[in-house]
Amino acid sequence: MDIDRPDVVAEIAAAFTDYEKALVAGDVGALDAWFWPSERVTRFGVADHQTGAAQLHAWRAAQPPLPPGRRLFDTRITTFGPDTATVTTMFDYPDAPDRPGRQSQTWVRFPDGWRIVHAHVSHPLPAAGPAAANS
Repeated sequence: MDIDRPDVVAEIAAAFTDYEKALVAGDVGALDAWFWPSERVTRFGVADHQTGAAQLHAWRAAQPPLPPGRRLFDTRITTFGPDTATVTTMFDYPDAPDRPGRQSQTWVRFPDGWRIVHAHVSHPLPAAGPAAANS
């Protein structure tokens, strides 16, 4: 199996960049198009989860815009052959740079193009203060 074929990495990097632009813009239609239109698609968020394209669309349509200034870092793309990839990244916002979030996606190439089949977004729990340590 070819791991990290440069042509496939470049395709996923371009797709991920377009996905991120749609996310920051709050473009629900474009975001829907990046996800596999199946009842098997899954997304786990900070305090939510969706199973199926209909649930994912309804959740996305109800979400407020992202805070301004979203920044990605430590983005890693790994491809497996010509048709499967994972993307992981960290993200933060100017008002909370000390509490970065994590995002991971599994991408699969379908006849109509690359689609996200699974996504996960999380934030670490806030650090416990001294009072929590003593209770």
